[in-house]
Amino acid sequence: MHQPDEAADTLYTTRIPADISRPDRLLGPFTARQTAVLTVAALALYGGWWAARPFMTPLAYVVLVIPVAGAVAALALGRREGIGLDHFLLCALAHARASKRRVHAPEGVPPLPAVVPGRWATAAGPPPDAMRMPYDGITSEGVLDLDREGKAALATCSTVNFELRSAAEQQGLTAAFARWLNSLTGPTQLLVRCHRIDLAPLADLLQHDAAALPHSALERAARAHADFLTDLAAGGNLLGRQIVLVAREDVAAPGGRRHAGEGRVRQRVAEAARALAAAEITVTALDAEQSAELVGAACNPDTPTPPEDGPESEALV
Repeated sequence: MHQPDEAADTLYTTRIPADISRPDRLLGPFTARQTAVLTVAALALYGGWWAARPFMTPLAYVVLVIPVAGAVAALALGRREGIGLDHFLLCALAHARASKRRVHAPEGVPPLPAVVPGRWATAAGPPPDAMRMPYDGITSEGVLDLDREGKAALATCSTVNFELRSAAEQQGLTAAFARWLNSLTGPTQLLVRCHRIDLAPLADLLQHDAAALPHSALERAARAHADFLTDLAAGGNLLGRQIVLVAREDVAAPGGRRHAGEGRVRQRVAEAARALAAAEITVTALDAEQSAELVGAACNPDTPTPPEDGPESEALV
């Protein structure tokens, strides 16, 4: 009898780089921003004590400033969704103040015609604000021109069923993914996009092609599956996931070649495709039409999209 292969069941660890964008620690565990906020708050509270000490006891002043000090410490040290709490609250305030009705109108939003009754204009509410898209165009190779932010190339990534693999296989997938992370030379983002799926085109295609199948049993199975997809679509909103890889290059230095960033981002997508192939992840670069469709879907996320090919039960490594 063969002895069990203990090496195959041994768990290994793989070093994956930490967040390279994390701010440096300036004073102990505090970053420069946290140190500045805490220092200003401490000086303000100390100045308040010097101003209030002629008519207030130290204990009363401490009781008075404890809520203030706690709120400042929470803003300076707290984190929400990976960012500082003060920055998060500023972003939330900016979002609350921003207009929720925006349209792509570089020339500006024209006013309603004079023939429109005033009560209709009042019922319609304030006019939408003009929205400026964050890119200036898409090249024929599918590279996004981000103006002052440089260039960006998009690619879709397949998924991998990680949980059903053995420990040795999981180790190999994780190591391959870590090698790609360690090889990055520029800003790269992995975006998990959730979108609605429209199964009607697929069900119609099955119904249309069922009659051409070589056996009646296959035809019945195809029509039954089409009916199942129709019932599934009618039961509620179906959501799908799409993993998008974005490689970006900063704007070229003055005097450099204008299109140098385009070739570099496409090269980095090709490098990601070769590196992630070892992790059984297929990276497919998007052309101009596919990139434009993806950007349009991001601007209008309620638009259903046809289902994509690929296993439904897989998960990203």
